Amino acid sequence: MILILAVIYIVFISLGLPDSLFGVAWPVLHKEFGISESFASVYSIIITVCTGGVSFVSGTLIRKFGTSRVTLFSILLTAIGILGISFSPNIVVMIIFAIILGYGAGAIDTGLNNFVSLHYKAQHMNWLHCFWGIGVTVSPLIMSSFLGAEEGQWRNGYRIIAALQVIIALIVLLSLKKWKAMEKSKKLEAANEPGASAKLTDILKSKGVITSILSLGAYCSMEFLLGTWGASYAVNVFAVSPDVAAKWVSLYYGGIMFGRMISGFISMKVSDKNMIRGGTLAAFLGIIILALPIGNTSLVGFFLIGTGFGPVFPSVLHSIPERFGPTYSADITGYHMGGAYAIGFSLQMVFGFIATAVSFTITPFVLIALCICLYLLNEATLKALKKKA
Repeated sequence: MILILAVIYIVFISLGLPDSLFGVAWPVLHKEFGISESFASVYSIIITVCTGGVSFVSGTLIRKFGTSRVTLFSILLTAIGILGISFSPNIVVMIIFAIILGYGAGAIDTGLNNFVSLHYKAQHMNWLHCFWGIGVTVSPLIMSSFLGAEEGQWRNGYRIIAALQVIIALIVLLSLKKWKAMEKSKKLEAANEPGASAKLTDILKSKGVITSILSLGAYCSMEFLLGTWGASYAVNVFAVSPDVAAKWVSLYYGGIMFGRMISGFISMKVSDKNMIRGGTLAAFLGIIILALPIGNTSLVGFFLIGTGFGPVFPSVLHSIPERFGPTYSADITGYHMGGAYAIGFSLQMVFGFIATAVSFTITPFVLIALCICLYLLNEATLKALKKKA
């Protein structure tokens, strides 16, 4: 189990690597392609449809092919997508490869989150997403080294990440045999029954499921908004250069990584519901700092926001088998992720059009509203589950 856990940690690095590439490259990329800065929202919603769409059917894919095979194939898809983007001559070709990237990422995310929530304790779920934090922190640093160079050098950043994806795919390939015993464990038998998704419609009507999905949607809206528009916020509001903005965004993702690392230890003593509450409060304080009129110093809020975000996503996903039972956990995890991604990307798309038309100064105020929604929806979920019990 330890060996497989180590492989899963490495795979989550691969999942994080492409997530922050687009946002930090966009201030340069959109000029090279000669398109409006607001088009990032359209691009992001296309990724959402692909990533979220796979999440909705991931339970069926996992039951048919197994988590390990789905993971391997999905990593290869992400590598192809990233490499294709690096050679794209225009935005149309880039979107085609982004679709491939989105499909690959969605399957990995749902499969491994469900696998870990069934087999491992809460601290491992937090540390798992900490490794995702490593990926999203490293990739902006890699990309930033090319953004200050001559035109088109952003493509080399994508190619380096594609090479790392291939290496990680090889690690999964070499470990395939080790997955078999765990995938046949009694704990997964119920979740892997051929008809295990037959009553999914009824389960979605169960108390707490919808508000839980919406709470994760509020969280993803904040995370995606800062991930896609954080660099543009720094460039437009604080007049920093794109490469400096990329470093600020890297600090945000570093905060997420740090938050998940320390949350792994805290979760040994603290329940998932209180981890979510504490993370939401810390993120709220970070947003307040980001909104303060103290010049570039307010950008330090990026780190505190990321730290607060750290435990929220993994704690929600880890609580799914306990809250709703293990039988349909793969499907419910997929619905959480698919629904949350759809909400998150749709909202950040709308935000992109509004912010580019009005001003990016609205960013922290939108985040404050979303943070309040996250708290209220999570409390509504807990209340519904208490009544159900």
